[in-house]
Amino acid sequence: MALMTLFIITAVIALVAGLGLLFARNAVYAALFLVLNMLALAVLFLTLGAPFLAMVQITVYAGAVMVLFLFVVMLLGAETLKEEGGPIAWQRPLALLLGLVLTVLLAAVIFIEATGLGNILPPPEDYAAPSRLAMLLFQRYLLPFEIASVLLLVAMIAALVMVGSKKKTSSSSR
Repeated sequence: MALMTLFIITAVIALVAGLGLLFARNAVYAALFLVLNMLALAVLFLTLGAPFLAMVQITVYAGAVMVLFLFVVMLLGAETLKEEGGPIAWQRPLALLLGLVLTVLLAAVIFIEATGLGNILPPPEDYAAPSRLAMLLFQRYLLPFEIASVLLLVAMIAALVMVGSKKKTSSSSR
């Protein structure tokens, strides 16, 4: 019962942090809400019996990636959101429709779990074990892993190039 209570409290924190991320007007605050969401997800991983995934969530995503993201946001000086053109007209209805579909699917899964209609098998013994994850990552998913690392590198270089050209144009106009 205590584990279920912890799960519910952490899920509510993750939802509130996600909403804070969506409605934050400052990019730094949005990134901090995202860090809070990632930490809540790490606690959810712990409640599901996956401590390795929880620690990876904290160190890789909440730690390294978010520090890099905050560094780039502060380097570019894009802390505040500017309302220039407004949202595209079709974005809000589509977002509402997709949110409604997600809510219905979530309610269906909760109903199936609560009534026992689903035949969900327990996970295997080595579920979320570091050795099993490493074998999957470096055998089956090696190419997507390397592509993601190259994309992150290119994005970081592009951000630095943008800042460099921005500084050159501002110093040459003086």
